[in-house]
Amino acid sequence: MKITWIGHSCVKVEKNGYTIVIDPYEDGSVPGLKPVSEQADMVLCSHEHSDHNYREGVKIVKSVAEPLQVSVINSYHDDAKGALRGPNKIHILTDGTKRIAHLGDLGCMLEEKQLAELKNVDVLLIPVGGYYTIDAKQAYELCKAIDPKVIVPMHYRDDDLGFGYDVIAPKDEFIKLMKDVEMVRSSTLDTLDKIDAQTIILEPQNID
Repeated sequence: MKITWIGHSCVKVEKNGYTIVIDPYEDGSVPGLKPVSEQADMVLCSHEHSDHNYREGVKIVKSVAEPLQVSVINSYHDDAKGALRGPNKIHILTDGTKRIAHLGDLGCMLEEKQLAELKNVDVLLIPVGGYYTIDAKQAYELCKAIDPKVIVPMHYRDDDLGFGYDVIAPKDEFIKLMKDVEMVRSSTLDTLDKIDAQTIILEPQNID
């Protein structure tokens, strides 16, 4: 499976010519990022906020038979069981061999049953910026509990590259907590079998 970080929480997953885009953001909704303009077989949205549900940015093109199965874990966008920001869907994609988990705008810690479903995923796409989501320390604790093979942080601010909301934190606090980090000058993980570090820092495809 090939993973591309488009920006913010928007990710593209490709397998054998089949494409899924997760959490496309509305034009102009995320500072420093160009509009989402993709083609895919399927669009998934973790929740219905405009920086995660802009389905209009993805043209649906049915190309090949679906090689990926999708399952959902229901969670919350806040630590008050959805009372503040509503529900959040965690999406797990699998090709029968590898599993990718996209945590969306997770705003709370997970219960044991939820953690068990995510245990040992191959790739964990996790928000780390805080304010709207879990923060760096909470993300670190979840990574320890889930123990994924590869961790890709998302939904943070980057002042050097000039993207992200002012109210969310940079990735730095999360990186300080992690031991095995590699900065990749690319938006894409081409193969999940040739990754040496556990935490991979990608650059958004759609940097303005």
